[in-house]
Amino acid sequence: MAIKKIVLSFNVIIKLLFCCFYQDNLTNQLYMHKLFTLILFFACTTLSFSQNITLKGKITDNEDFPLESATIYITSVKDSSVIDYTISGKSGTWELKTRKISQPVYLKIAYVGLADHKQQLDNISEDRDFGTIRLADRSTELNEVVIEGEIPPIRIKSDTLEFNASSFKVRPDANVEALLKQLPGVDIDEQGKITVNGKEVNQILVNGKPFFDKDGKIALQNLPADIINKVQVTDTKTKQEELSGQKASGDNASINLTIDEDKNKGLFGKIMGGYGSSGRYESSILGNYFKGARKISILGSSNNINSTGFSMNEIFDNMGGGRNMSVWMNDDGGFGINGMQFGGGKGITRSNILGLNYADEWTKGFDGNASYFYTGADSENKNRTRQTNFLPETLDTETGEMTDPSYRIESNSRTNSSQYAHNFNTEFNVKIDSTATIYFAPKFVSSNAKVKTNSSQETRRVTDERLLNDSNAFTSNEYDKKGFESYFVFNKAFNSKKGRGLNVVLQNDNDTNDGTELNQSQTNKYSYTGGVQGVTTDDRNQVRYNRQVNDNYTAGIEYLEPITDSMQVKVAVNYERKNALQDRDGFNFSDLTNGYTDRNDALSNYLTSKTNSIRPTAGFSISKDKLWFNVEGGPRIADFKNHSDYMGQAYNINKNYILPYADLQLSYRMSKSRSLWMGYSYDVNFPQPNQVLPVEDISNPLYTTIGNPDLNPQRYHNLNLSYRDFDYATRSGYSLWMGGNYNETEIIGYTLIDESAKSTTKYRNISGTYYSWFGGNWSKSIKKEGQTYRFSFGLNGNYSVSKGFLNAEMYDSRKLSLTPRANFTYEYGELLTINPSYSLTYNQTDYSNYPVSQASNVVHKFNLQTTSYWPKHVVFGNDFGYTYNSQIADGFKKDFFLWNSSLGYNFLKDNLLFKVKVYDLLNQNLGTSRTINATSIRDEQNIVLKRYVMFSLTLKLDKFGTKKKDDNGSPFWWF
Repeated sequence: MAIKKIVLSFNVIIKLLFCCFYQDNLTNQLYMHKLFTLILFFACTTLSFSQNITLKGKITDNEDFPLESATIYITSVKDSSVIDYTISGKSGTWELKTRKISQPVYLKIAYVGLADHKQQLDNISEDRDFGTIRLADRSTELNEVVIEGEIPPIRIKSDTLEFNASSFKVRPDANVEALLKQLPGVDIDEQGKITVNGKEVNQILVNGKPFFDKDGKIALQNLPADIINKVQVTDTKTKQEELSGQKASGDNASINLTIDEDKNKGLFGKIMGGYGSSGRYESSILGNYFKGARKISILGSSNNINSTGFSMNEIFDNMGGGRNMSVWMNDDGGFGINGMQFGGGKGITRSNILGLNYADEWTKGFDGNASYFYTGADSENKNRTRQTNFLPETLDTETGEMTDPSYRIESNSRTNSSQYAHNFNTEFNVKIDSTATIYFAPKFVSSNAKVKTNSSQETRRVTDERLLNDSNAFTSNEYDKKGFESYFVFNKAFNSKKGRGLNVVLQNDNDTNDGTELNQSQTNKYSYTGGVQGVTTDDRNQVRYNRQVNDNYTAGIEYLEPITDSMQVKVAVNYERKNALQDRDGFNFSDLTNGYTDRNDALSNYLTSKTNSIRPTAGFSISKDKLWFNVEGGPRIADFKNHSDYMGQAYNINKNYILPYADLQLSYRMSKSRSLWMGYSYDVNFPQPNQVLPVEDISNPLYTTIGNPDLNPQRYHNLNLSYRDFDYATRSGYSLWMGGNYNETEIIGYTLIDESAKSTTKYRNISGTYYSWFGGNWSKSIKKEGQTYRFSFGLNGNYSVSKGFLNAEMYDSRKLSLTPRANFTYEYGELLTINPSYSLTYNQTDYSNYPVSQASNVVHKFNLQTTSYWPKHVVFGNDFGYTYNSQIADGFKKDFFLWNSSLGYNFLKDNLLFKVKVYDLLNQNLGTSRTINATSIRDEQNIVLKRYVMFSLTLKLDKFGTKKKDDNGSPFWWF
């Protein structure tokens, strides 16, 4: 019944959404009001779903003292699986709403330091009050051996949800990702997004520290599940919130993996190498040494198959596509690490990566961690693009008729790029005393990028194929970047009153980017008079030396004062300083000197921008058992100064502002897994120097930009809503979310296109644009007689309104995107996994004041993943995918199949794994895509990896606990 109500409600919501998008403004408001009312009604009515049996009681110790946060849980007598759980309140009382259960179950109660309570129930068929249950001490005398009770699979400690890892069964060689998939309420979808009770996880730590990176991708794929003791889930906090004990202001979750004490001393890791057809290769290594608080890890990778090299997937290692695309890759197969982008549908990448991670506690109260990353990549790509740019209808002066001036650009390019970066990240925690703590996290980066491109393009009018311009160009660009940033927090708690405290926060972000840009091009611009073609040629052989410097500093002090046990007042002041510099010198090639020595003043300019702002704020928060509310706001007093030197003329733009700022969050938790969250903010962004200074940028012969000194800052509202519910008894749950950004004032381009399709863009302000998003997800898991069934259905959508000016005519576009998806997983014990999934993406853009009123496309994606662990020691996996894009232009293939297959054999006590893998078995992989935006439709094709065969060998290394010695007396760690 609950599922039926959800589906019906979603149907009505979608119908209303479609109505919203195709009515006039007044009707729009009416439908949006109905939609909002319906969503609130939907959220409220779901509170009564699924739970119809109430169990309750009271927990005390043997002296009748009420026990708060005792864990009460129900398990199956047959297989010990957890059916449902709750915790006791301040008075020791508890209440558990669950479903009817006809099979025998255990009611278990656990509390740290006391003996467990265990009671068998033949069934759960009606409400029941268990009265007062007293927990006895574990021992009666000091010298007696304490008999440990059963560790409950789930505990709730304050605001932390804790899972006991050993209570959830996984394969002996499973990684942490496989463990998380077994935990109730935890879901990892086909895109790799992790949620707990519908709340997205954005941070994964190991023993409270980052494992190379806080997003946890390396830890998920590479740490073995059998070393994990507990999985702790909390709301993600900033360091400032964490040290001061404040509630999390965001709506994300954080996972901390604690390592079993017996496994926290030793070595473990993997080494993999592979070579295949067409010269394809891959290799990776991960080694870890853990000893108490000290953790040292090293990883490395080298490959030419568009991969980070860190997935260590037991089926496909680093091979892209299918299951590996979910965690590591974008939709086009690309991936990013430490700010660098690699591979994907745009070319083939050879990457080399080396990483080191070190964490330790040097003395009591002083700990930290540091990581170093080297990332290098060489990429090559061939690109073919067809882009249609829409323009408002205009009057043809020769014929006196309205014509469509829209034009189409067709281009071809070949690009070779190489890049490398050194990243050094650290963080330190210093406990000065019981009331004062310092956190300091400095980061350093040094990178270089070189890009060489040969390109050609031509532009024609859509209606009559009239040639407007064409060009051939060679560009060679090199950039060197140096950066330093740090985050410092000092927290002081005052013992005079609980909750009273002081925070001092200092932040800086400094970077310098030096670039050299060589441009050798010939551009022809055509004009037509009386049917006769005229041509203007722009030949360029020039170099530009660019230097960009950004220095940002923030300092803030915050004072917290408790008014009552549940109310706290906060006053703060923040100072922010932003300095930006853009210095460019252009030179033409000189035949006399045979070098780039003739200064080109039109390509040279000097821009600076300085923003100083101070923001005093005041606010308060209310924290109850189920309700948390926080609001703060104040004025932002800003001094905005800009300066430029161009063509021998100086420009100065100096403005002062007093601007509002507001921030609000509300969280309401109805039960242990059902919650509502809302966040709202109002803020301002200042324009960039090139947008506000009247400097003409003519570096590109077909695109010119000019700043506007009358430009005002962007003012915007942001709103987010989410509702979640996960029922542990039925292993099902759902989440709903919606939100948006509304621009009270936005900065947009004012573009004029001449008869040769050359564009000149200025900037101006406009209001009434927005971007909104909405969606929902439902999932259910069923375990029966060694078999597991997982279902999930979801919908993501967004709707936006964009405005701008083309040829002095205002346009607006309204874009709707809907992506429903379905996913099913079947597991037959530890022998077989089958996972089909399907998604449909529908995009539609409606235009006003264009000759074209609408553009749309549909993308279908189907994927089937199978994994077999039978017979023993054999691993056989297949990923089969099909993609179809309905509106890819003629000349670009609309669909393709991608089939990857892998066969592996474990031997030498399963420490060695030999595999043969085939990528793109059908040799059909394509790099085609279509992008529809406010002013254009773009079809693109890039080279991609094609079919290859790879042979690889993986060695697993692990040894935990006390060292053993071989016959020669040397340490024997590995086997």
